[in-house]
Amino acid sequence: MNDAYPTLYQGFRWQVPAQFNLYEACCARWARQTPDALALMCETETGLVTLHRYADLNSAALHVAAGLARLGVARGDRVAIVMPQRVETAVAHMAVSALGAVAMPLSMLFGPDALQYRLVDSEAKLAIVDESVVDALLSVAGSCPALAQVVAVGAAAGRGSADWDALLRAPRQPIAPATTLADDPAVLIYTSGTTGPPKGALIPQRALIGNLTGFVCSQNWYPHRAGAFWSPADWAWTGGLMDALLPTLYFGGRIVGFNGRFAPERAFELMVKHGVTHSFLFPTALKAMMKAVPEGRARFPGLQLEAIMSAGEAVGDAVFGYGREQLGVTVNEMFGQTEINYIVGNGGRYVDAQGRAHAGWPARPGSMGRAYPGHRIAVIDDAGRELPPGEAGDVAVHRRDIHGHPDPVFFLGYWKRDDATRTKFTGDPDDSWCRTGDTALQDADGYVWYQGRSDDMFKAAGYRIGPSEVENCLVKHPAVANAAVVPKPDAERGALVKAYVVLAPGHVGDAALIEQLQKHVRGRLAPYEYPKEIEFIDTLPMTTTGKVQRRVLRLQEEERAARRGA
Repeated sequence: MNDAYPTLYQGFRWQVPAQFNLYEACCARWARQTPDALALMCETETGLVTLHRYADLNSAALHVAAGLARLGVARGDRVAIVMPQRVETAVAHMAVSALGAVAMPLSMLFGPDALQYRLVDSEAKLAIVDESVVDALLSVAGSCPALAQVVAVGAAAGRGSADWDALLRAPRQPIAPATTLADDPAVLIYTSGTTGPPKGALIPQRALIGNLTGFVCSQNWYPHRAGAFWSPADWAWTGGLMDALLPTLYFGGRIVGFNGRFAPERAFELMVKHGVTHSFLFPTALKAMMKAVPEGRARFPGLQLEAIMSAGEAVGDAVFGYGREQLGVTVNEMFGQTEINYIVGNGGRYVDAQGRAHAGWPARPGSMGRAYPGHRIAVIDDAGRELPPGEAGDVAVHRRDIHGHPDPVFFLGYWKRDDATRTKFTGDPDDSWCRTGDTALQDADGYVWYQGRSDDMFKAAGYRIGPSEVENCLVKHPAVANAAVVPKPDAERGALVKAYVVLAPGHVGDAALIEQLQKHVRGRLAPYEYPKEIEFIDTLPMTTTGKVQRRVLRLQEEERAARRGA
C-alpha cells in the first residue's frame, strides 16, 4: 500500500470554525488580501471575454446584496439563481451568502414545470434570471405564491420586477455582511431525480470545507501549479458549484465561465486560450472529446492541463487510457452526491519547486478510488453492517471520521422531507451511516469498485449485471460514442441484457455492426454479460447534470413488454 495515503488519512484533522460564511471565505478575504487578482474570466458563445478581479466581484456582491435587502430578502430566505456560467451567477451567490440567505441554483435547461415544482416547494422569495430562461420562469411565476420579486439580468432587463443593472447602479447603502454559523444553511440544491421526484438537499456553510480535501487531492494538490480552472459542469449543480466555482474561489484562484453549448473541439480551444491547468470533465464530456479529438494534445499542443477530475458516471478504462495516452493526464475519478459530496476518489502526484515528489495514492483503472482524508467510508449490507473486502453492498459514509469527530461534508437534511432524511441514514442519529444508493465493493487496500446505482443493477439468467462494465466495454469500440445498458423483460430468463447505443460520427447502425459489437463484448467480458439485443438511438436520456437516466430506458422496456404481453 502507498505509504502517503495512511499518513494523510491518519494525520488529518478537520478544522471547522464555529462561524463560517461562503461570501467571506470565497470573496471578501481575497478582496482585502489580493484585490487585483483575477477571479473570473467569462466568455460568451460569440467569443467575447470579460475579466473580473476579486475587488470587482466583492464590490458587485455588496451592491447586489444591498439591493436584494431592499427587495425584502432576509436571512434564511430562499433565492433562486437561474443562470448559466456568467459573472452575475458568481456575484449572486456571493450576495445571497452575504445576507445569510439561502441560494437555490436552478438549471437554465429546466422547463416551466420543473421550475414551478422547485419554486413552489422551496417557497423561494425571489428569483434572479437571465434571458436563457426568463420566458419559462415568468410563465409560472404567478403560480408560485411565495415568489415576490424577479430580478432580470442581461437581455432579460425590463421583464422582471427589478433589473440587475439597476441594483448595481443604485447608491450602495452600507451593509454589514451576515455572520453565519458553520451549521447555518447556505444552499438548497434539488437532486436530479434519477430515482424519483427531486428532493431539495439543504447544504450548510461548512459543507464547502468538507469538500476541500477531495478537491485538493483530485486536482493534484490544488493550488499547486494552478493556472485557470474550467469545467463545463453547470454552476446550478453540485458538480459545477461545489466541485468547481466555490472551491476555486476559496483558494483565491481564477475560474473560466463559458456561457455556451459544450462541444469537444471548443472545449480544447477554450482550455488552450485561457491557460486552463485544472478541470472537472464528466465522463460524458470526456467520451465526446475522445471520439472527436482522438489525437488529444497532439492536435492541441498548447494544452496546459495538469489535472482532471471526473465524476457523475463511471469513467471506465477506455476514457482513463485516453487521458493518460493522449492528454498526458491521469484522470482522477471522484465519487460523491449532492448530500455528501467529494467523499471518494483518487489523488495524483506532483513535484514541487524543490524537485521533491509528493504522492497521493495511485489511480487504479476502473476504481472509484479511496476515501479522501477526513471521510470514513464503508460498503454495508441492508442491516448496516460493514462488509468484508470483495463483497458488494451499498457505499456509505459515517457521520464521524476515524477520530470520532463530525464530518463537515454532510447535508442538513431534505427540505420539508424528514421522512426521506431518516431513510437516508442507518443507525443512531449521531453515530450513523449515510447510504449513497450506489452499489460497489471495496478491496483490501481500500479502493472502491463501482457496480452501479443500486436500482440500476439487475439479474439476467440468474447472473447479477452491473451496467457500467458493459457500457465501458462498448465505448471502447470505435463505432460507439456512448451506451446505456438495461434489462429487457424476458419470460424464460427473467431479463435479457439490452444495450442502447449512440453511434460515433461516420458509422451506420445495421445488423453487421450489432453482431460486431456483440462479439466485441463477448471477447472481453463474461459470456452472460454481452448484450443480447442492441438498439441504436440518437441520444441517451440524461439528467441536466450529465448522468444517464437508465431508469427511463428501463421503464420503456417494461412498457414495451406489457404491450407484447411478455
